[in-house]
Amino acid sequence: MSYKEHYSVLYQECLDQLLITNRKKHLDMTFGGGGHFFLFLKSGKVQKIIGLDQDPEAFKNGKDLIANSSFSECASIIHTNFYDFLNSTDEKFDSILADLGVSSHHFDSPERGFSFRFDGPLDMRMNTTEGIGAKEVLNTYEESELADIFYIYGEERLSRKIASKVVEFRKNKKFSTTKELEEICFVSYPKHLRHGKTHPATRVFQALRIYVNKELEVLENSIPLMIEKLNPGGRLGLISFHSLEDRIVKHKFRELYKNDQENLKIITKKPITPSNEELEQNPRSRSAKLRVIEKLVL
Repeated sequence: MSYKEHYSVLYQECLDQLLITNRKKHLDMTFGGGGHFFLFLKSGKVQKIIGLDQDPEAFKNGKDLIANSSFSECASIIHTNFYDFLNSTDEKFDSILADLGVSSHHFDSPERGFSFRFDGPLDMRMNTTEGIGAKEVLNTYEESELADIFYIYGEERLSRKIASKVVEFRKNKKFSTTKELEEICFVSYPKHLRHGKTHPATRVFQALRIYVNKELEVLENSIPLMIEKLNPGGRLGLISFHSLEDRIVKHKFRELYKNDQENLKIITKKPITPSNEELEQNPRSRSAKLRVIEKLVL
């Protein structure tokens, strides 16, 4: 599935917060559809930019976009997980940004299995070249393990009941499609709660995606490395989309600041959220939160 035009969440706020002076080198750790990446280039304040993406489709699309742009000499993209990149590079950057949300492309691609809006294979891997997908987790994990995943990563209150239904289903047939899992979640909810504001499958799908991609572990382990890769005066911005991510960013920023107050400054005491105008243009941005930390010039 080809990439559609990408809406960049909090793009003006990212520019205002991260490009406080002319920045020579920028790192976009989540290229996605390239929205933030090209907006930073077009600002005229970035002389070199590197984009990262672990998704093979996003990487290929990014290479093509860069090659066909007027920025091909100063822009590049690498197919990698940002934790692996941060661990292997000696480069330092004047600004770093990560948009931690799943791109619209993933939700709108039935073959990737991220959404129950379509019937597709249960995969959910960002990097389709490695690791196990959601199908393998559902078909092989113990009931207690599944319940823990649904509760810890999805904050699903009916995690045990859904896990029980999953195990009951797979006795007769192995899970293979998103609609099979959606139906299990739906019937696990009491009838009076099945048609509420949040679909019964939402939290389980979120939990499986986070677990399969190790999203929270990668984020927590990467934040100190991100700050380490900042030049003095450089800023790191992280956009999160659910409470689990935002909690990690908030607490990690506070912990790192507490341990190194001479070198760090938390710029956003409270997270920056989308304006009413942005919410009208892109309702999917409603849960976005931007937090920023700066490495001071001593």
